[in-house]
Amino acid sequence: MERAVGDLTEVVRTESRAPELRTSATRRRQKPHSRVLAAVDATLILAGFAIAYWMRYIVDWPPPIEQVVREVATQNFVPLSAFLPIALLLTILLLGQFTIKGLYRLPRTAGLLDHTGMIISSTVTSIALLVVVLLIARPFFYSRLIFAFACIVIILLLCLWRGSLLAYWRWRWVRGIDCERVLVVGGTGLGRQVMEGIVALPFLGYALTGYLEDRDPPPNERPDGHFRHLGPIASLTALARSGEVDQVIIALPFWQHQRLPELVMICRSAGVEFRVVPDLYELSFDRVDVGDISGIPLLGLKELSLKGANLVIKRAMDLLIVLLGAPLILPLIAVIALAIKRDSPGPAIFKQERIGKSGQPFITYKFRTMVADAEERKAELAALNEADGPIFKIRDDPRTTRIGRVLRRTSLDELPQLWNVVRGEMSLVGPRPPTPEEVAQYEEWHKRRIEVRPGMTGLWQVLGRSDTSFDEMVRLDIYYAENWSPGMDLRIMLQTIPAVLSGKGAY
Repeated sequence: MERAVGDLTEVVRTESRAPELRTSATRRRQKPHSRVLAAVDATLILAGFAIAYWMRYIVDWPPPIEQVVREVATQNFVPLSAFLPIALLLTILLLGQFTIKGLYRLPRTAGLLDHTGMIISSTVTSIALLVVVLLIARPFFYSRLIFAFACIVIILLLCLWRGSLLAYWRWRWVRGIDCERVLVVGGTGLGRQVMEGIVALPFLGYALTGYLEDRDPPPNERPDGHFRHLGPIASLTALARSGEVDQVIIALPFWQHQRLPELVMICRSAGVEFRVVPDLYELSFDRVDVGDISGIPLLGLKELSLKGANLVIKRAMDLLIVLLGAPLILPLIAVIALAIKRDSPGPAIFKQERIGKSGQPFITYKFRTMVADAEERKAELAALNEADGPIFKIRDDPRTTRIGRVLRRTSLDELPQLWNVVRGEMSLVGPRPPTPEEVAQYEEWHKRRIEVRPGMTGLWQVLGRSDTSFDEMVRLDIYYAENWSPGMDLRIMLQTIPAVLSGKGAY
């Protein structure tokens, strides 16, 4: 495995030093595109400087207040021809900055913020450098206000141009025009997620050709599943050389990474662009810390935000909110308990063992929404389970009582869990508390979600509730634990209200 990684590193380094291996068609397609963008940028930079000159010397903005100032301004008038060398120098500086920062090499997935960030930083840096040089060379000849105007106007013009261009490109891509044909290597797990992302985001300009996978599609699917199965991975050589593929995305699971050097060499020899999707399932789905030593990337697991002082802050927020809401919540709890007792025989409160922080079991409290023998009847309904992963969910569960349907739809059945919050076993916001049976079926990476205290609501609820797949719910829980802030908790609690009122995904 170490040798394979070393080979892949050498392949990638060689790729960056060997552009001649790309096909001539690719070079012809890329170079004019960059040249056209640079030519339009240069025109807009010169136009922006001309507008800045017009604002400063023709419109005379901001207007002088006193007559003496007006006379001084007239005496210091500089013709536009004197600024032409400065404008040309600024254009060269900016185009150089854009090239160095990679503005003309941004991928199709880059959004307006990516373009805008490079434009703003490059423009400010170039104009600041130009002003310093001019102050040293001729300190009292040029108006410094014109450079402030030029900075603002050039940024506005370039950002408007890039925004319009991106909108036009995406308009064409959504309609299937000029899309980049993509072949995915790997058809299960990570590869399938890549394909789903390509199909779900047509405005990125990718058209999925199909995928290669040594194993046949699952027997319960149609032969191609939702995508085209083009054969085993060994077919990559023929497909890459067929001219029907513009980019190859290698999305193999981590136990097949030894095949990466071979697959990369096939793409390079065929002159096809490639991307490798790192499989970090065994680490964390959402965030990793990235560092480097002499340009060698180092990936590490991102630390949880819910540690130390943050835990104290979160605990204080939970207790304060529960205390403030108690006068309204306690009467509502009493009314609901009475309604449950009148609706069906059995206790009003349902107790169940759940798994809390660090895998510690605890008893959670909820209003009973099912018949008294619901747990005993669970086994006979196993075939009707509609949730994926280890979760058990049935949309129209026959065990649910009349009042229980209302409570589940509005999530009022979870109000007794406030007692778990007071006891410190749960939080108002956090991952859904799993049952011991669910945890027993967890994959190793799933267990990261139980490293923090579970909650009554969370990202999984405001973004999808029961319609969210299990793996997606775990990703959301991990993201929450790694990026927690007081503001995030408040936003989730506020967003829970419309999610509960809509009843979407609640069953």
